[in-house]
Amino acid sequence: MIEIEFTPEDVARTRFAISPLWEVVASVRVLKGADEQGIHRVWTEQVRDRLAAAKVDLTPLTDLIPVPTLALAGFLAPPPTTPLTSLDVELAALRATPPELLRTSSAITPQRVAEIRADPDRELGRLSETIQAYWEVALAPYWPRILAFLEGDILFRAGRLVEGGARGLFHDLDPQVAWDTGTLQVQTRFCRDRRTLGGRGLLLVPSAFVWPRVFSVLDGRWQPTLRYPPRGIGTLWSAAPAPLAVPDALAGVLGRSRATLVAELTTPASTTDLARRTGLTPGGVSQHLSALRAAGLVGAHRAGRVVLYARTQAAETLLAAAGSA
Repeated sequence: MIEIEFTPEDVARTRFAISPLWEVVASVRVLKGADEQGIHRVWTEQVRDRLAAAKVDLTPLTDLIPVPTLALAGFLAPPPTTPLTSLDVELAALRATPPELLRTSSAITPQRVAEIRADPDRELGRLSETIQAYWEVALAPYWPRILAFLEGDILFRAGRLVEGGARGLFHDLDPQVAWDTGTLQVQTRFCRDRRTLGGRGLLLVPSAFVWPRVFSVLDGRWQPTLRYPPRGIGTLWSAAPAPLAVPDALAGVLGRSRATLVAELTTPASTTDLARRTGLTPGGVSQHLSALRAAGLVGAHRAGRVVLYARTQAAETLLAAAGSA
């Protein structure tokens, strides 16, 4: 178990971020067999065929990602410095990795370690090109769905922080994580340690491909980081679910489409996601959400390039009243 001690300053500096480069690393683990439960089977089957058709040589990348994963090279996916960075920015940082940070675990292929250290400019450039090629085939076609999923979790967690402070934020973050009187306890099979954050706070990075594990970065060279699976990760690749049942009383007041949208917003969602789930057109969803916002039943929050919608307390009260009618 790792115990991470928080001071009030650490709580104040705790933040969220999304890392496309980390999703590359984590998804390669899945392709190499880390997804024993098969929650990414739909994605894996599609991507294996796409990679085979594209004839992408992934060895410069896959040799750096051992499975089982006892450790990863920190320079491969350093914690992001902004909430929503781009892959291009992260790859630029990777290519500029200082020599003193080119340290790797003994679990990684020794030959790759030697090659990177012998000629960092060439090998980091080659690695970046491989990552870019992999991204275009394996993740870019799915990124809008993944990004909306991750941003929805961040918005939910932010609400938990507002409502219940650090205890509320970490209460159900993951079964392997627990908050106890100023200390975050992270269950792990690989080490026992106690760390302080030194006033830097904790960076929380939701990741689509890490379940059922959490990954931590606590070596002092970057902001302390915890990469965790977002809520409901098992539904990421599911087909659009049947719309939730809508109370007839609510539909009679708002109209069936708007009542359906209110009912669907059990968690924050984008216009595209709501259209997929309800069968409405994106344009229709947008018009209905505008009307619901004007009525004070829906709020909007921008997360990067995506706008996520959530029910207001007024909508919760209306749903409860309609459901009990």
